[in-house]
Amino acid sequence: MASAFKLGLNSLRRKQARTFSVRIATMDADMEFGCEAKWKGKDLFDLVCRTIGLRETWFFGLQYTVKDTEAWLKMDKKVLDHDVLKEEPIMLHFLAKFYPENAEEELVQDVTQHLFFLQVKKRILEEEIYCPPEASVLLASYAVQAKYGDYDPIIHKPGFLAQEELLPKRVINLYQMTPEMWEERITACYAEHRGRTRDEAQMEYLKIAQDLEMYGVNYFFIRNKKGTSLLLGVDALGLHIYDPENKLTPKISFPWNEIRNISYSDKEFAIKPLDKTADVFKFNSTKLRVNKLILQLCIGNHDLFIRRRRVDSLEVQQMKAQAREEKARKQMERQRLEREKRLREEAERARDELQRRLIQLQDEAHMANEALLRSEETADLLAEKAQIAEEEAKLLAQKAAEAEQEIQRIKVTAIRSEEEKRLLEQKKLEAEMLALKMAEESERRAKEADQLKQDLEEARDSERRAKHKLLEITSKAAYSVPQSANAMPPDISSFNFSTENLSYDFKDTDMKRLSMEIEKEKVEYMEKSKHLQEQLNELKTEIESLKLKERETPLDILHNENTDKGTSKQSNFKKVQRLEKGNVSVYL
Repeated sequence: MASAFKLGLNSLRRKQARTFSVRIATMDADMEFGCEAKWKGKDLFDLVCRTIGLRETWFFGLQYTVKDTEAWLKMDKKVLDHDVLKEEPIMLHFLAKFYPENAEEELVQDVTQHLFFLQVKKRILEEEIYCPPEASVLLASYAVQAKYGDYDPIIHKPGFLAQEELLPKRVINLYQMTPEMWEERITACYAEHRGRTRDEAQMEYLKIAQDLEMYGVNYFFIRNKKGTSLLLGVDALGLHIYDPENKLTPKISFPWNEIRNISYSDKEFAIKPLDKTADVFKFNSTKLRVNKLILQLCIGNHDLFIRRRRVDSLEVQQMKAQAREEKARKQMERQRLEREKRLREEAERARDELQRRLIQLQDEAHMANEALLRSEETADLLAEKAQIAEEEAKLLAQKAAEAEQEIQRIKVTAIRSEEEKRLLEQKKLEAEMLALKMAEESERRAKEADQLKQDLEEARDSERRAKHKLLEITSKAAYSVPQSANAMPPDISSFNFSTENLSYDFKDTDMKRLSMEIEKEKVEYMEKSKHLQEQLNELKTEIESLKLKERETPLDILHNENTDKGTSKQSNFKKVQRLEKGNVSVYL
């Protein structure tokens, strides 16, 4: 029993030892697979391609890093025999190893286009591929179209690209532009791409990117026979030699159709042109691994270069036919969707128009109903007015009858008034007679009054004569007593005093009135002065920020000092008045 258990455990350990896990990082997502120890690179590569549905496998490879150098998994070599880290899961990157000359003609599958789009976009943003600012903005607009679809100002409001990485940092730092300004320019281009699908937008992106100088080029540091440092560029068109400071313009190029052979021994490479009379270009690289990688890239790019210029294989023809059919189907589907969308929009517009018309009719019906209600109310009001008019007519008829009765009564009263008139005339005559008698009596009394006045005058004259005689007699009796030179009649002195008092009272009243008027004017002046000062302060506050201190005159400085101290023209005037009063008191 124990021996059987040990045998099973050993078998399980051997089985576990024959498998290992691998994590594959694509540009879209990460995947993890369980692999057998005997698997070669092609087995794992085919598994990944089947998983993502990729048929254009010749562009791609599995990349890993060893000692800071990029390397590619060999198809005919076991996975575990490569210099990969044996820590599970083993990390590999599924990337494009070779680039097409013309993306639109060579990339058939949508998944191939999508993977190339993501990889090229990443390299541009990380500045591994140089892209000028204007092209960066245009590429960013196609990236936005691929992600968000057609531009809709209602949905895509300002700020919707705030979290997106669309431009290389070098481009952003090159201009004094805010993120909002960049977004505005990208959105302006994005709005022009209406109607393009995601695949079409990604293909337009690749068509622009493939014209960039560093697109699809793998650079390696090399030295020529003279020991000069150079850069070797390998791409779909051939080999290029660059100055290390200039990766955009090659100093010399060797197209694949002009290269007869490429060989290397140890660290020395030799490029033999097709023209046997031309010189062989030799160079050295620093590492053996780099030499192997250069050779792999040269062989792969040269094979694809030859393959493009031949008739497509049956597999490629089938793929292109399927792609055309799929494209036609998608085109028809898109046209159908656009037609349905247009019909739906027309139906929505018709529905909106019907709803608008319905609302209009409802409003008209409501208005007609209100008009009918108003008409009914008017009819009721007119009926009520007619009833009131009828009652008023009856009331007027009643009043007319009463007026007729009143007229009859007045006529009777008029007859009575004739008799009363005669009595009044008789009384008038009697009153006139009485008045005549009273007038005669008054005249008689007036004559008596005149007689009395005359008698009074005569009595006064007699009195004055008597007083005169008495005065003469008194004067003669007191002739010896002298009179004071300063003495004056009592009535005269009294008159002068009274006159003085009247003059004094008049002056006092006039001064009081003048004082009140002056005080009133002073109050009004103070109120006006206060309002004016408020206006001046407000104006000063408004223009204070525009004032140039260096242009102030001495008077301006003095005025500012007075204002700071709180003094004004009125306060200075009062101060001067107090000083003058003090001086007057001293002089007095």
